[in-house]
Amino acid sequence: MGFDKTGGETKWFDELERKRSRGPVTEQNRLMSRALSPETLAVHAGTYEDPVTGSVGTPIFQTSTFLLDELSYQAFDDGSFRDVPIYTRYGNPSQWAVQEKIATLENAESAVVTSSGMSAIAATIYGLTNAGSHIISAHDVYGGTYNLLREDMPSAGREVSFVDPTDLASVATAIRPETQLLFFETLTNPLLKMIDLPALAKLAADADALLVVDNTFLSPVNSRPLERGATVVVHSATKYLSGHSDLTAGAIAGPRKFLDRIWSQAMRFGGTLEPFSCFLLERGLKTLAIRVAAQNRNAEEVARFLSGHPAVHRVLHPTCGTVPRPPIDLSGYPGFGGMVSFEVAGGDAAALAVMGKLEIPYVATSLGGVESLVSMPFNTSHSSLTARQRSAIGINPGLIRFSAGIENAGDLIRDLAQALGSPDGV
Repeated sequence: MGFDKTGGETKWFDELERKRSRGPVTEQNRLMSRALSPETLAVHAGTYEDPVTGSVGTPIFQTSTFLLDELSYQAFDDGSFRDVPIYTRYGNPSQWAVQEKIATLENAESAVVTSSGMSAIAATIYGLTNAGSHIISAHDVYGGTYNLLREDMPSAGREVSFVDPTDLASVATAIRPETQLLFFETLTNPLLKMIDLPALAKLAADADALLVVDNTFLSPVNSRPLERGATVVVHSATKYLSGHSDLTAGAIAGPRKFLDRIWSQAMRFGGTLEPFSCFLLERGLKTLAIRVAAQNRNAEEVARFLSGHPAVHRVLHPTCGTVPRPPIDLSGYPGFGGMVSFEVAGGDAAALAVMGKLEIPYVATSLGGVESLVSMPFNTSHSSLTARQRSAIGINPGLIRFSAGIENAGDLIRDLAQALGSPDGV
């Protein structure tokens, strides 16, 4: 299927006309009313209720292949083999259980899990664009996403424009007739800029383009982008969704017609999430709502403390500090996750020294786990950028990215105070 513009309208995604159902799911998957709270859905949605043993938890289907039968052959014949257990790269009941949980939490028709966040992002971008198309994204997206867009897309025949996602005029100006995809983060990494999702969704719709949103930092507990106009949502499930820093995974959720394309791309790339990791991810998701609620509170308290500290030049958090954002109503967000970014006076050397004095957080990459983590973008997630490039997008010397875990907020603040050299030690 090629890229086509007819009469000023993008037609290729409207040609996906085969009737599709929600899922894939089986008769054994627990389907829950989406009117229930995130706390309840996180525990119960999608669970595979084993008819033989009555297991309360989803069994691990640790197998690479399944017996072929008439249903399998029919699936090959009509192209529906995403919904039938044939081969684990195509689909596995362990995958379907956790996919249904994620789809339910994001209020989506369908979901796909992959072996990493980057495999989810790559499969989505390749699956929803064609050679000759144009993509718009942000300067300060996650470094891996930026590198994929900057280095790989041109050789794949896709052009990319980078903009400030909070400047709607610049986004509108960047749109071209061949624009197929807008890719943004609900909360940017690492500068924590909030985006105006409904406004960006309108820009995309007016251009007959798709809006893909990386919801890793907020999670479906704090934001469901599909309900605000996004077409597809992606996650590094390594982070908040799993929540325990014990696996690497990605997730994509959205309309079934687009998820089928993304699933096909992920299957060709080979980024399958194996059954034991599906078990770990589903288990982690059961506590997502209560973990994120604690991380929301901790991050806000840490941000308020840092905002008044003389050794801190700048704090970046949606509730305080100097994060640039469009004039959007924040009252519809239960919280903003566990991330706080802040600049230490004295630059990178001083910031490294502060991290070395911290006793509770681990100095490590990643985020969203039950334990607090700290790192610096200049020598981790955005190390591939030059100092000039980092400065241009607002990553200044001394910037620390703090991922608040579920520890006691007072303990985290006292630890930060001693590491920063608070005069009163409080």
